Amino acid sequence: MGITMKQNESKILIFGGTGYIGSHMVKASIKLGHPTYVFTRPDSDKKVLLDEFQSMGAIIIKGRLDEHDKLVEALREVDVVISALAYPQVLDQLNILEAIKIAGNIKRFLPSDFGVEEDRVSALPPFEAFLDKKRRIRRAIEEAKIPYSFISANCYGSYFINYLLNPSHSNKQDITVYGSGEAKAVLNYEQDIGIYTIKVATDPRTRNRIVVFRPPGNAVSQLELISLWEKKTGKIFKKTHISEEEIVTLSQTLPDPQNIPVSILHSVFVKGATADFEIGGDDVEASSLYPDLKFSTVDEQLDVFLKNPPKPASAAFE
Repeated sequence: MGITMKQNESKILIFGGTGYIGSHMVKASIKLGHPTYVFTRPDSDKKVLLDEFQSMGAIIIKGRLDEHDKLVEALREVDVVISALAYPQVLDQLNILEAIKIAGNIKRFLPSDFGVEEDRVSALPPFEAFLDKKRRIRRAIEEAKIPYSFISANCYGSYFINYLLNPSHSNKQDITVYGSGEAKAVLNYEQDIGIYTIKVATDPRTRNRIVVFRPPGNAVSQLELISLWEKKTGKIFKKTHISEEEIVTLSQTLPDPQNIPVSILHSVFVKGATADFEIGGDDVEASSLYPDLKFSTVDEQLDVFLKNPPKPASAAFE
């Protein structure tokens, strides 16, 4: 009993909480009984979402990432810091890190990773430059000796099911396949990513470790995904392959930052970067830590699209 009480007392501050994946973390933190704080810009246009968070019990702190004293003050209220800031703000996390050093009370910092495991993959130059910024933050946290958990959540399931299958266009007959379509990718449901992230953030076993979200049932190839979707919808889709060469060429010819998404597709769906390395050493796979929790399988995620399809989203690269 003592442990659950103690864990539930962790106060959690979330940066980027109104963003695509951050909003799932805020809701999960509240659901799991943590006093939950959301740091947001004073001029945020996400008023409806912030009102929803407040009605659920979250405390909204308004401030900017360059307001050092405001950051320190916010950090002194909490135990755990989770950053889900979008890519353009990745290096702004150095401001959060400086404030954590001054505050001196933070028991765990989770920087904005939540994608491929950046210390275990190499990618085409535009995606590599993207990952380098994230690696810089990791190294700075280690150097500062701030207790951390680094999370690789792999692919956001609904995001990529929308991207790959276009289920909202019910009259669409053809599906684009990147490369051969045989490489496996790990697709995790966004709500699960939220819950597991909060669990990891408050778990003594995950301190100073890399945690990979790779449940055994969630690695799927594009061709397997299409075949599952065909069975569920009773449709047959025409597959149009874009070759690896074409994707590499696009990564070299598209302007920055449009060259980033195509490089991510190459890593994840042509090279299989989320599924092709052994999780070893001190790294740990999340589903093994929480036998009482279950990740939604890819099959279950597709069922959500049959009943109540999540809206397509777009990632911010600039």
